[in-house]
Amino acid sequence: MEKYGHIELRIEELLKERNISKNKVCKDLDLSRPNFNKYCRNQFQRIDANLIAKLCFYLNCEIQELIIYVD
Repeated sequence: MEKYGHIELRIEELLKERNISKNKVCKDLDLSRPNFNKYCRNQFQRIDANLIAKLCFYLNCEIQELIIYVD
């Protein structure tokens, strides 16, 4: 168990709420599907700030809706 908690991205939940497919996001934002899937599954080591900015813009959401801290 991680001593300091961890960060999770709520990409899957936001896409479902907005009825947007992963394929559409990848096409519209010119993202690699395998890399995007890693972010969707929260299997990342580092967060790409540019990707977060793109997703906030694209999904019309605040950063705190996209990124959460899990204790």
